[in-house]
Amino acid sequence: MATSKWASVAALAAACTLVLSACGNSDSSSTAGSSDGSGSKGKVGVILPDATTSPRWENNDRPSLTKAFDDAGIESDIQNAGGDTSKFGTICDSMINEGVKVLMIVNLDSESGGACLKKAKAAGIVSIDYDRLTLGGGASYYVSFDNVVVGNLMGEGLQKCLDDEGKTKANIIYIIGAETDNNAALFKQGYEEALKPKIDSGDYTLVGDVSGEWNDQKAATAFDGLYTKNKGKIDGIVSANDTMAGGIVARLKPQGLAGKVPITGQDASIEGLQRVLAGTQCMTVYKNTALEADLASKLAIAIIKGDKAAADALADKTVPDTEANVDVPSALATPEAIYKDGVKKVIDDGFQKASDVCVGATAALCTTAGIS
Repeated sequence: MATSKWASVAALAAACTLVLSACGNSDSSSTAGSSDGSGSKGKVGVILPDATTSPRWENNDRPSLTKAFDDAGIESDIQNAGGDTSKFGTICDSMINEGVKVLMIVNLDSESGGACLKKAKAAGIVSIDYDRLTLGGGASYYVSFDNVVVGNLMGEGLQKCLDDEGKTKANIIYIIGAETDNNAALFKQGYEEALKPKIDSGDYTLVGDVSGEWNDQKAATAFDGLYTKNKGKIDGIVSANDTMAGGIVARLKPQGLAGKVPITGQDASIEGLQRVLAGTQCMTVYKNTALEADLASKLAIAIIKGDKAAADALADKTVPDTEANVDVPSALATPEAIYKDGVKKVIDDGFQKASDVCVGATAALCTTAGIS
């Protein structure tokens, strides 16, 4: 990052000290005193994308980030754009005007996300792309999971589940995420890499590759089209998240195929874990957002202290921005594949609650899995 940007950050810190109202709290903020005992103060603005494409944003990311910032002594303002790019822009403008020192966003698309990041840069605010990289946006840093590895785990998971079913030959399909989401491309890169040897050998045949837009109904409709096109001859499904997997499993049930056609997922959602325990979803990918939030808070506090060396040490990897043709300094957490015997770990970690997962017909399955 250029020295001039850090000079601008320092100048903004001084302005915040003199004009407390510019760094004040909003209704959705968490409040804290000094950042870490050094006397450094600053505010982090966070824009989450929605509450529908994945339950993680409000159920996991918001509380994880709030706790991480509070524990680090960083004042934060966390708001949700509700899937609305206009609202996203309004929140962005408000946070810039209120004088945040760090702006962290999960974009809805690269166009609106990039517009926000460019405004932040012009205001001398250090920006962090959280979870999703904004192509061409120019974020200072990127904090996420290694999303290619997430895809690797899904591809490996599908192969494991097909092996467990004794299926050495298989017709498989990909139900990918939203085409406007760079993460969807990274996930796909990962599962394509993992499954390439089986496809190249002729053991697996890819008979469909369509977007489900991170939506259960759109994913179900996309699956219906492929199921009809292939006359029902589909043996395995890479679904890029649990939300879409839920829609597809609902379509498999009337055909008597739920639990017989392996399907992947990601997010370790409540419903996803329930399906993994029931055997109707073969696996999910667990991304403990507490790890992501921890990296983000440590990066934010380093920025607020003006410690570029510490920030760069945290962001010790890079992820390519293929539109801007630059490598973005990145801090990446490690995801984990979860099968039936791993559901207990997700609950033991506190990522999901047994009282939410182990209800109805799933209660007996939890008992069998040693979850209480």
